[in-house]
Amino acid sequence: MSERTSYAAQPDLQSDCGSCFGLCCVALPFSRSSDFPADKSAGTPCGNLQEDFRCGIHRRLRDTGYNGCTVFDCFGAGQKVSQVTFKGVSWREEPDSARVMYEVFPVVRQLQELLKYVAQALDLSSAAIVHRDLRRAYERLDALTRDPAETLLAVDVDALRGEVNPLLLRASELARAAVPGRGKNHRGANLMGSRLRGAKLRGASLRGALLVAADLAGADLRDADLIGADMRDTNLCGADLRGALFLTQPQLNAARGDARTKIPPALVRPAHWTA
Repeated sequence: MSERTSYAAQPDLQSDCGSCFGLCCVALPFSRSSDFPADKSAGTPCGNLQEDFRCGIHRRLRDTGYNGCTVFDCFGAGQKVSQVTFKGVSWREEPDSARVMYEVFPVVRQLQELLKYVAQALDLSSAAIVHRDLRRAYERLDALTRDPAETLLAVDVDALRGEVNPLLLRASELARAAVPGRGKNHRGANLMGSRLRGAKLRGASLRGALLVAADLAGADLRDADLIGADMRDTNLCGADLRGALFLTQPQLNAARGDARTKIPPALVRPAHWTA
């Protein structure tokens, strides 16, 4: 991979539903709530899953109460488990593989998410001093996601996260050190429902912060560290998220925004955001 290639833009880190056996629609459970109109147990195919593993109501998910589906992203775990771990043989073709496939999918999804964060850190030129260690972590994680199912089921994801997190934190500190002024530290803060309209949070640390239903309309979140921040129903209308660190598509999908919200070029403006 050349130095000019974006790690985070690699196809392996993007969801490809056409190469997946509908694993998120089968392996994962959901309960009747504001996010889902019914209950479904793990290992049971969703009633909307078609024979070709496509969703029959994909364009109408929110209209039919499946909001939870619109905020989910497997970071490429679906196609990797389907095409690499199980070599293109689906749970329909080989029913005996179904249970293990469903157990492996959540593990690989966590590994792929961690890979995504490492990739984003590798794209930070200001964090060049830790790029060598980050590349080693990336290669190790990527190789692990391609291991056999029995190896994946024995993986201690929490331990891996504990090894990688210091590198991500160092990359974040290096990137935010270049931001004018000193960013505020709200790491792990409970800001649920907080009124932060127009807040100056450029370069701030919001790692793991609880931002559920917080009002961040018009806030300056440029270069802020948002890794692990819970952004369900966060008001981002008119907010500036350019350069936000470790921001993911699921976080954007779970929030509320509009046409004025500025987002990083690598992410997609959610279809349900208001015009």
